[in-house]
Amino acid sequence: MSVRTCKRTPLTLALMLAFPLAAQAQSAQDRLHSKDPDSIPTVVVSASALGVVSDDMITPVNALGGAELVRARESTLGETLANQPGITSSHFGAGASRPVIRGMDGPRVKILSDGAEVQDASTISPDHAIAFEPVLAERIEVLRGPSALAYGGGAVGGVVNILDRKIPTEMPSKAVEGSMELRGNSAAHERTGAFEVTSGAGNIAVHAEGVKRDADPYRVGSGWAEGKRVGGSFKNTESGTVGLSWIGAHGYLGAAFTKERTEYGIPGHGHEFESCHPHGAQLHCGSHEEEGEKDHEHEHEHGSEEVPVVRMNSDRWDIRGEYRNPVAGIDKIRMRASLTDYQHDELEEGQVATSFLNKGRDLRVEAVHAPLAGWRGVAGAQTSKRDFSALGDEAYVPSSVTKKHAVFVTEEYKLDAWRFEAAARHEWQDIDVAGALRDHESKGTSVSVGAVWKLGKDYSLRSSLSRSHRLPTAEELYADGVHLATSTFELGNQDLKKETSNNLDLTFRKFEGDTTWSVSAFRNRVKNYIYAHTLDDVEGFQLVEYAQRDATFTGLEGELRHKFSPLLSATVFGDYVRAKFDGGAGNLPRIPAHRVGVKLDGEWKRWHGLVEFYRVSRQDKVADFETATPGYNMLNLGTHYTTRIGGVPAQLYARINNVTDELALSHTSFIKEVAPLTGRNLTAGLRLIF
Repeated sequence: MSVRTCKRTPLTLALMLAFPLAAQAQSAQDRLHSKDPDSIPTVVVSASALGVVSDDMITPVNALGGAELVRARESTLGETLANQPGITSSHFGAGASRPVIRGMDGPRVKILSDGAEVQDASTISPDHAIAFEPVLAERIEVLRGPSALAYGGGAVGGVVNILDRKIPTEMPSKAVEGSMELRGNSAAHERTGAFEVTSGAGNIAVHAEGVKRDADPYRVGSGWAEGKRVGGSFKNTESGTVGLSWIGAHGYLGAAFTKERTEYGIPGHGHEFESCHPHGAQLHCGSHEEEGEKDHEHEHEHGSEEVPVVRMNSDRWDIRGEYRNPVAGIDKIRMRASLTDYQHDELEEGQVATSFLNKGRDLRVEAVHAPLAGWRGVAGAQTSKRDFSALGDEAYVPSSVTKKHAVFVTEEYKLDAWRFEAAARHEWQDIDVAGALRDHESKGTSVSVGAVWKLGKDYSLRSSLSRSHRLPTAEELYADGVHLATSTFELGNQDLKKETSNNLDLTFRKFEGDTTWSVSAFRNRVKNYIYAHTLDDVEGFQLVEYAQRDATFTGLEGELRHKFSPLLSATVFGDYVRAKFDGGAGNLPRIPAHRVGVKLDGEWKRWHGLVEFYRVSRQDKVADFETATPGYNMLNLGTHYTTRIGGVPAQLYARINNVTDELALSHTSFIKEVAPLTGRNLTAGLRLIF
């Protein structure tokens, strides 16, 4: 069997059987009371430690839910969020993409599943996928800057919290309720089906959900010298979850098991430099030219079938609970725990060349106390363990066990038109590494203060100041070997110190009336910023060593929206980030270019329409050995229609991205020349809610 073909599983059969359920749901009432049958309230920010409403958040937050999320969803989390203010993606073909927030990515952006860390290998390399399926998300929240401190001092860029339905928190209003969706696109010939269903009786609620996707190599914009499609950029996914909850008058306790199996190609993965090795600060690549010619002939003969393939398997258990008013003075106790068994194999010519394994566990407990002298807050503790190993040809990171422990507290105080917030978190980290390498112990303390001042009923001014520590990862300390996906030979540095980030964030908003706007400015000075310093370069293959240098990130994010009539609104938006080393020592690599755009959206009866145009500028403020990336224009159109099919609330949606079929390269991508962004692409789908 080809590695590109997902085997038939019970999930496949479940998807095939789920869609006839719609015929049984003709008497179902619409459980949502707006014109949009899939709208979901996004006012309360679940990822905030205190469950603060978005208008009272100290720093900016994005919350994607309902029809907006349905229209924005892509096959990866990074591409799903890429058009949000201040966010781009680490685009690595169709298979892998993490969010890049304010120019930061990797371990500086923490991915959570309803407050519990997603344990995979995506922070190790940009060609490793996040072990979560966006199509199954109910809402996605993005917290920037110091708002993310409660989840770790290392989340300097921000936190992405994915909310789902896998563990019911309240009894369903009907005997059976859920949704089903079919969608596809033209650029990759994608075929996707998804379902979720919840039922319950007494105090017990059960939930099941799943998704199956098959997508071929995707088509790029016109004029690409390498052809029309990115060779080997296919993606096939199967994911399914079963959850069970006990729900009482004072809370709930539930568990869920999720299994995900994904296969995707790794474009641009060549072998002509696999014999390269360092001699001091220089690369010695031997006879790479002859090997490169041989590989080129081999790939030409066999085409995209020779592109390496990632075969990922993730088994995850989640346990979630909440107990309200357990004792006097405590409003609630919350608990999140997860246990993950993750493995992905990188196959070449059908044989396993390298395997990455990660057994992770995460436990977080927090208690919200009643107001005390006017202060309301939450205190908690968190512990996690990551048992990581890599085996095979590209096992450039040694086996290690990383243990983290933390305690944290967040407090708020309200006074007239003011809301004040203060938070602190202390972390301990121990890394035990295999072989003769030196184990690493470190600790750090992060603190933040901030305030929101509401100027009348229409305006608010937010400000925050934070000082946080990020502790070095095992990869940064111990890497030693060829990493062909990023065309690097990586050298770790066991003498790395913790990063210290000093961040100032200001936001001015008008949030009422026909004209609303928000402007945010930030400045983040990072002492001992950890980065991959390029020592040598041979025809694009680089020798990098993890090093530290002071750096500063400065940026703006803005949005202005005017409602011309109940039917028509227009929005102007843009973002900008500038990242450079202090003392005139140069620019940081892969920092996104600034962009500016305009969006028109309208409502007419059951129809919603959208026209969006934005310009991504040329990025020529580049690091050493990095090339500039040309700018591009992007025009997108979208519509959705709400109706009922056989008495069942339904949403039909369609969008055309990159209408002009422009060839666009992402500066944040390691393989921007090998895997441009998607060309003209029609996505259409049908979603039923019963």
